[in-house]
Amino acid sequence: YSVWALPDEESEPRFKKLMEALRSEFTGPRFVPHVTVAVSAYLTADEALKAYTATVDRVSTGTFFFQCVFLLLQTTPEVMEAGEHCKNHFNCSTTTPYMPHLSLLYAELTEEEKKNAQEKAYTLDSSLDGLSFRLNRLALCKTDTEDKTLETWETV
Repeated sequence: YSVWALPDEESEPRFKKLMEALRSEFTGPRFVPHVTVAVSAYLTADEALKAYTATVDRVSTGTFFFQCVFLLLQTTPEVMEAGEHCKNHFNCSTTTPYMPHLSLLYAELTEEEKKNAQEKAYTLDSSLDGLSFRLNRLALCKTDTEDKTLETWETV
């Protein structure tokens, strides 16, 4: 399971449009815009989150399928505290430091394709860097990371 912070209703359509455009060119499964705040096998659906603001640092790329192209968020105290709170509350253990981000594309791409997708994101929305938005909802999701089609993923 994982806990996702969801963007506010005003920002969500912007992210969905960007994600759809990238997916249509570079392929990849459809998923809900979200910022993962905790991952654990021991979560319940009855938790709440105080809304907080996140700001995009830049469009970035990663080395994993689930971090192919994403909006890297600024590591403000508010953002980091939300991640730390959820991690502690749900007793999540991780060996990697929290990197707040909103994924735009899940895919297996070459470095050149990732660079092209990154550039395409800026072509589609040139005002991403510095964009601030509210994360005002939580979703508890069953997320099997072995399933790269995301067909078994569900909000519980």
